[in-house]
Amino acid sequence: MYSRRSFLQHTACAAGGMCLGGFNTLANASAAASGYEAWYYSKLDRNAVQCSLCFRSCTIPDKDRGYCRVRENNDGTLYSLVYARPAALQLDPIEKEPMFHNMPGSQILCTGTASCNFRCQFCHNWHLTQRTPEELRRRVQHLHPEEVVAAAKDRGTGMSFTYNEPTIFYEFMYEMAKLGQKEGLNVIYHTNGGMQEKPLRRLLEHMSAVTVDLKGFTADYYQDVSFAKMDPVLNTLKTIKEKGNWFEIVNLIIPTLNDTMDTIREMCKWIVNELGTDVPVHFTRFSPAYKMMHLQPTPVRTLERARDIALDEGVKFVYIGNVPGHKNNSTFCPECDERIIHRRHFSVIDIKIKDGMCENCGEPIPGRWS
Repeated sequence: MYSRRSFLQHTACAAGGMCLGGFNTLANASAAASGYEAWYYSKLDRNAVQCSLCFRSCTIPDKDRGYCRVRENNDGTLYSLVYARPAALQLDPIEKEPMFHNMPGSQILCTGTASCNFRCQFCHNWHLTQRTPEELRRRVQHLHPEEVVAAAKDRGTGMSFTYNEPTIFYEFMYEMAKLGQKEGLNVIYHTNGGMQEKPLRRLLEHMSAVTVDLKGFTADYYQDVSFAKMDPVLNTLKTIKEKGNWFEIVNLIIPTLNDTMDTIREMCKWIVNELGTDVPVHFTRFSPAYKMMHLQPTPVRTLERARDIALDEGVKFVYIGNVPGHKNNSTFCPECDERIIHRRHFSVIDIKIKDGMCENCGEPIPGRWS
């Protein structure tokens, strides 16, 4: 069983395997045990509170929790049950996020906790996202933000907040991001886009880049498959664009649910009109998971058709993900069509970008390269 000190020596797990074993066991995951007051809420009558962190704006009675299952009202004070309590810690290539135009080939120390504010029926991380802190107590380690940042700095890596929705461990993420930025680390997070604007703007001050899931492009899809709303996600994307942070979009295409080419075209038109042509779009392959084991994996041809549509609508950088060895996992110059970043799944084989430009023709390639 690892102590906090031994974590600093042994966190470097092989990419591809979740580092969940051997962590300190929490005796209790209640608000009293946490003792960390949550941010972004207001007090109501009868000891109720209203959370203002994500789009749900949960009204939470005394001794109850929000939809996320990790923010608990105790006598009119809202507590975070996951502050400094990661349930997942792992070193990953940054390409796994996916994040392709931000320090390609670098490593990131990834942090996640229990639970989520969405209920995606296809979630491949359901063992984290659909569990309460109590259910994951044997996987949790008590680590302060300073310790996680120190581990990333010692290993020469960046930092990412991922696996589950980082919004729900906002306070923990924010403190790590602020410290990581101060130490000069590449700090990113992968989000479902459901955060409210005020905490989002504050967080982006300390973020290098963001990967955003745009799960579909109809309100019905978001409601029926993720029990969520689409409009907050679109607003998040526009806010990130306005703030000037680098960001990339992921669209997981699921057969029979969000694979209509007309809808994908409408999504690509919106991206170009509202966000511009430089934002990378990743069309990724679905594999059966969680409550959608009955569906088939996405045909590769479906992903290729989606990519053709995105290029036709003006998106310059379009990728096909979760298909190891596919040509369009690499980056091609939009001007001369030279392969400028050669990838094989999550591995970077070669980079032909110099001073932010294609080495072959001099075309500027948007992103963060140094």
